[in-house]
Amino acid sequence: MHQATVDCYYSLSSPWAYLGGPQTADIVQRYHVNLVLKPYDFQAVVPHTGGIPLKTRPEARRTYHALELARWRDYLGLPLNLEPAHYPKGVATDPNWNKYAGWMVIAAQNLYQAGAGPNPFVLSHALLRALWAEERDTSQPDVRVAVANENGFDGARLLDMEAAGSTQAIYQSFSQDAIDAGVFGAPIFVLKGERFWGQDRLMFLERALAKAAAR
Repeated sequence: MHQATVDCYYSLSSPWAYLGGPQTADIVQRYHVNLVLKPYDFQAVVPHTGGIPLKTRPEARRTYHALELARWRDYLGLPLNLEPAHYPKGVATDPNWNKYAGWMVIAAQNLYQAGAGPNPFVLSHALLRALWAEERDTSQPDVRVAVANENGFDGARLLDMEAAGSTQAIYQSFSQDAIDAGVFGAPIFVLKGERFWGQDRLMFLERALAKAAAR
């Protein structure tokens, strides 16, 4: 069976990536998808591609964002705090606050691809859940290590790999890939160059995968 590859561009601070986690996992399993997680530098990329970070949006859009989060949380039955204790962190004090977890996921994906670790999607969803549902500060290394260990990963090893040159080079390449692919939000799934923006578009990704499988 031909295995379709889907690139998932996102930030490890995206509530929409968290809400779409279970459906994404289901689609990956049913359609035998090779899912490539591509955490990228949201703050650096979106000025080039037209995205608007939440904190810079007018109040009307910020309040609607909260309303939609509440709707989808209730519809999907996933726990989510509309104002989590550790989002957003102060960029002035730590501009990398929402990047560390992405680096850890990249490290986990590197090990997985080498046959040396569990599926990185499990860690990715656990880190998002920790931030959005469990009031845990994933910008802190001890929190990331604990989340990794709780989900069957070697947290200390992944923490050591976060700042490695290979991890950082991949993160930068994913950010450039995002610009080249026209990514302006999170999550955006890309299948053969076609973009699907947001967890509420996963049904269209599934339709595209079903059509490809039928051929």
